[in-house]
Amino acid sequence: MELDLAGAELKAVLNRLRRAQGQISGVIRMIEEGRDCEEVVTQLAAASRALDRAGFAIIATGLQQCLTEMENGKRDGEDPDRMRARLEKLFLSLA
Repeated sequence: MELDLAGAELKAVLNRLRRAQGQISGVIRMIEEGRDCEEVVTQLAAASRALDRAGFAIIATGLQQCLTEMENGKRDGEDPDRMRARLEKLFLSLA
């Protein structure tokens, strides 16, 4: 399953990933500075949510593309049960 992110979708995913990257850098800096545990965990949770949202956006885009391709007859050779299993595995990888 090839993912084709374009335009606004790509920009939104990249923004979320950059936000997570900045938050992770902040967590590392906070730990190095010996900051309060609660502050570190709060920032780490925010980074985790940003990564999860980027992942879900990628999966949702992939699912939308698969459905569009199926409707347009481009996925005739692919077993629907196999595709469902692959998509389920992707969702569960973020659970």
